[in-house]
Amino acid sequence: MSFGFRPFFLAGALWAAIAVALWLPMLSGHLDLPSAFTPLEWHVHELIYGYVPAVVAGFLLTAVPNWTGRLPVTGTPLLVLFLIWMAGRFAVFGSLWIGAWTAAMIDLLFLGSLAVVVAREIIAGNSTRNLKVLSVFALLFAGNTVFHIEVLYEGVPDYGTRLGVAAAILLIMIVGGRIIPSFTRNWLVKRNKGPLPAPFDRMDVGIVILSAIALAIWILIPEHSATAILSLIAGLLNIFRLMRWVGVWTLAEPLVLILHVAYAFVALGFLLLALGIWRPDLVATSGALHGWTTGAIGLMTLAVMTRASFGHTEQALTATLSIQLIFAAAFIAACARIAAAFDLTRELMLQVSALSWVLAFGGFVVVYAPLLLRRSPSAEPSE
Repeated sequence: MSFGFRPFFLAGALWAAIAVALWLPMLSGHLDLPSAFTPLEWHVHELIYGYVPAVVAGFLLTAVPNWTGRLPVTGTPLLVLFLIWMAGRFAVFGSLWIGAWTAAMIDLLFLGSLAVVVAREIIAGNSTRNLKVLSVFALLFAGNTVFHIEVLYEGVPDYGTRLGVAAAILLIMIVGGRIIPSFTRNWLVKRNKGPLPAPFDRMDVGIVILSAIALAIWILIPEHSATAILSLIAGLLNIFRLMRWVGVWTLAEPLVLILHVAYAFVALGFLLLALGIWRPDLVATSGALHGWTTGAIGLMTLAVMTRASFGHTEQALTATLSIQLIFAAAFIAACARIAAAFDLTRELMLQVSALSWVLAFGGFVVVYAPLLLRRSPSAEPSE
């Protein structure tokens, strides 16, 4: 088994499609899973703590060798990591059979194991400045732990959900702040057109810090006016940050444009959160949650997976028609889910969102499976 993006991107996208395809019949009572989680809890958990860690694993196991100059984690160690992730999915799925505590221990093992592997590679490669990426693992691990504890003690996993979403959005703000202006600059320079995006600087650091504070306050006091004020400020600042990356000049290349569109949902999520706190009669705060999950997380992970898969298999970095349709389906899924939060034909919008999501991620599996299952000896080192 070679390069982490291959198994984790493919299986992660497949699981994202399956988890949503099963959720609606579960929610309507037409399907029962042998899980200790309610249908909504299972749906939330498997997207935040099942799908997201898979994409993070695929991205980091492929990126870390570039940071350290070491060979990538391949072969048996990579296979073991992948099997641990799979075990977590089966454990949560069948937690009524094996027990909720046992399922929790199996599920938590993946993030812990991945953190150990990534830390070992970074330290061995004398690239300790990149150890800060482990802070995201800590947040995801803490959030997953809290989620399981809340479920085990028959509570609603609110804190666990917010911790996981906040960790993912923080990761998008940090990684997106590096790759979006970089990829945009590379594309514009090659075509000698338009102004170039602002590079990562102190302005970005300040916006990320303030946004992180807003997320932390949201985790602790989700409906407080202070959360709304900070979220409004964070939303406006992230719009300003996005404008500095001149995405309007990338309309001709969807593979670059989608990164900007995905980040726009980060800002939109903050603004929807503020609106939901001040005007709950107008929009449910779930609008913010799904602006972040369906919009920012869904679109950004698809954007990163498509680009990384192309780049590491020596394919042309351009969006074919099939990829554009995948992006379009994911965008429709995000917009429809936000519309449902405004109670605009809610049931129809939920159905449209779910179907579009399944088409987007199922489409990714269909389009990319031949590429990810085929090894390219010239692009990757031997095991």
